[in-house]
Amino acid sequence: MERGISTKCLHLEEDEQYTKNYGAISFPIYQTATYAHMGVEKSTGFDYSRLQNPTREHLEKIVATLENGTDALAFTTGMAAITLLMELFAPGDHLIVESDLYGGSIRLFNNVSRKKGITFSSIDCAKENVESYVNEHTKAIFIETPTNPMMNVTDIQALAKTAKERGILLIVDNTFLSPYFQNPLDLGADIVIHSGTKYLGGHNDTLAGFLVTNREDISEKFRFLLKTTGAGLSPFDSWLILRGIKTLGIRMEKAQQNALEIVEWLGGKRQSVTKVIYPGLEAHPGYEIMKKQSRGFGAMITFQLESKEFALSILEKVRMIKYAESLGGVETLITYPTTQTHADVPEEIREKNGITEATLRMSVGIEDVKDLIHELTEVFKETEEELYGRKES
Repeated sequence: MERGISTKCLHLEEDEQYTKNYGAISFPIYQTATYAHMGVEKSTGFDYSRLQNPTREHLEKIVATLENGTDALAFTTGMAAITLLMELFAPGDHLIVESDLYGGSIRLFNNVSRKKGITFSSIDCAKENVESYVNEHTKAIFIETPTNPMMNVTDIQALAKTAKERGILLIVDNTFLSPYFQNPLDLGADIVIHSGTKYLGGHNDTLAGFLVTNREDISEKFRFLLKTTGAGLSPFDSWLILRGIKTLGIRMEKAQQNALEIVEWLGGKRQSVTKVIYPGLEAHPGYEIMKKQSRGFGAMITFQLESKEFALSILEKVRMIKYAESLGGVETLITYPTTQTHADVPEEIREKNGITEATLRMSVGIEDVKDLIHELTEVFKETEEELYGRKES
């Protein structure tokens, strides 16, 4: 019988020698840089922690299992993972990328990858005909779904079919939903990316990134590049992510439940909120695709306010909800994309994607939702009275 995903967060199928031999329930931190050999050309399987470490290896096996991949590699950050990924490509190669990506990815492509002679077509993959942008130099399609921060949803299976027909890679950043809610490899993707800092870690206490694949040829290239470039995750940080993954299921369920209630509150005849963007709303254009390709809608909400002044006032006034640049942790965070996550994205591109100075992004945590809604009610009320002298119902 195949184990459920919450069980997979805790246990690998095979018996682990660390539990069998010593009874350890929490996987140990192997805080060592190098390993002694038993003799010439004899190895324990570990030689130097830049190549591999038992704690990191255990974490990688867990993440690969959760994504139904054959291999996962753990990196110091999500951007370190994407940076290594881009080493698959050579000068003259062309990539099709989602236009509404995390700002760090856009910054990397525009300021580092382009200098290496890689070219990009940045498009709305949810709406445009992706195949029409494929040319003889195209090597990959790179998407997020839902996107950051505008929650655009792309049909992974349909895009995978196009990619395979044209002999190119499909790369999916799955950070927003985590492997608990979505598994792009099962839908035909070749590579999955995670910022492990976010839902996998879940506690806003460490940084990590992952690349996951079910292709042996890609795995071999990644392993060689990781050995060569040296951005593997440290033993202690690997252990922190392992610890976080143990509660991934219950955190995702609770955060999503809270998000659904906050979405309802935001949309409740509030004059100051002009738009609520959440893929779990039936009115969202990607709602049916989400139902088909994922097991949930996640806990990320983007909403538009009636003015920049209103948005800034909310950021100034929140207390328990923290004004901070991240997502996916147990605490609820609110982010201002214009000056935080997407500050390095040119203004005209931000505006084209729908990111304005009145846009806020919320990562809903696992607090009691009544406390979150109480704070939002108070903050919105204070802002309404301060800016406009009016009271909302």
